[in-house]
Amino acid sequence: MPILKQITRWTYAPLMLLTFNGAAIALVHSDAPKVSLAGLLLAAIAMSFLAEQYIPYQEDWNHPKGDTLRDGLHALVNESSIVMSVLLIPLLAALTPFPTIWPESWPLWTQLLIAILLADAGITLIHWASHRNEFLWRFHAVHHSVTRMYGFNGLMKHPFHQAIELFAGTAPLILAGMPLDIAVLLAFAVAIQLLLQHSNADMQIGALRRLLALAPVHRFHHLKSSTEGNVNFGLFTTIWDHILGTARFDADRRFFPGDLGIDNQPAYPSSYISQLIRPFRRGG
Repeated sequence: MPILKQITRWTYAPLMLLTFNGAAIALVHSDAPKVSLAGLLLAAIAMSFLAEQYIPYQEDWNHPKGDTLRDGLHALVNESSIVMSVLLIPLLAALTPFPTIWPESWPLWTQLLIAILLADAGITLIHWASHRNEFLWRFHAVHHSVTRMYGFNGLMKHPFHQAIELFAGTAPLILAGMPLDIAVLLAFAVAIQLLLQHSNADMQIGALRRLLALAPVHRFHHLKSSTEGNVNFGLFTTIWDHILGTARFDADRRFFPGDLGIDNQPAYPSSYISQLIRPFRRGG
């Protein structure tokens, strides 16, 4: 393999995390318009797709399977709902009857780190429960119906399940008095993480697999077998997976087309509207 590709495999994930989240923090710190983060996110999406073309994990996963429109609609709807939720933060904070305990005097990066760790706990636990509770699984199954992994898969979620995850991850933060700037940065960090977690880039992360829930770790979670896939639930980190005993990694394991999906529902609907309806159908 050419040396440049080898370097890219090892540097892609940390550079994405540090460069884009660092740039977002700098923009917010400079009081730049919040809309400027949208341009930064578009740049991150472009970088994600370029990496998947340059160092693909599976060539086949780079080719659409009639899922481009569906995944685009999932991304548009779910990102829009996140933005709307963030805009509601000041109102929700004003309605909170508790005094704020948020460390607003701390540097932005430390406040964001606290928000990430707390949100990661709530979202990971809901994710874990969604594989054990039949009602939650009906909605979460939409996410597991993917048959190829690439950046946009992270936003392929039923809106109802995303709302549950969003509530679990942000309610404690809102009660603690999280300011709008940190909420915006957290939403941006989630988007970057989802791009990396579901990426088709053949990234190498070494010892980072013990802490960060990136694609080499998360691919195990998307195995179609209900037993093999009940692992690695973390959004940002693997901390809770280690506590729950659900952390799994095998450096020699390779994933191929046909390994992903839902084993007992091979004909799961593939269109956007049918996926929204499916959880409400009997036997969904």
